[in-house]
Amino acid sequence: MSTPNILLVGLDPHSVPGVDAALVDKAIAMSHARFVAAGIAYDPCLFPPDRQVAETAVVAALAAKPYAVVVIGGGLRKPDDLVEIFEVVIELIRRHAPNAKIAFNTNPVTSLDAAQRWLR
Repeated sequence: MSTPNILLVGLDPHSVPGVDAALVDKAIAMSHARFVAAGIAYDPCLFPPDRQVAETAVVAALAAKPYAVVVIGGGLRKPDDLVEIFEVVIELIRRHAPNAKIAFNTNPVTSLDAAQRWLR
């Protein structure tokens, strides 16, 4: 039995002004360790807070393989000033991966939990 493909979508912490990228990198590393321990692979799709770059990155990632679950990070969905990019990402997932479940993490460390809610 093959393991499901998981895509993690979110902002590149190094491209967001005012974000402690080193702290987010540590949380991403903790998330990675949790996925490894669970035996579940994932593909990251990180991009700057730019609509055109986000569209290109997300479409390319979704075209690479079929995903069972797409986890959207809190850094993308929480700030009101990013609602347009968040909407675009949701629409791209709906259009390019209509069978994928959409999940939301609360922070990078909870990405596995978000994916597993749909893998049960």
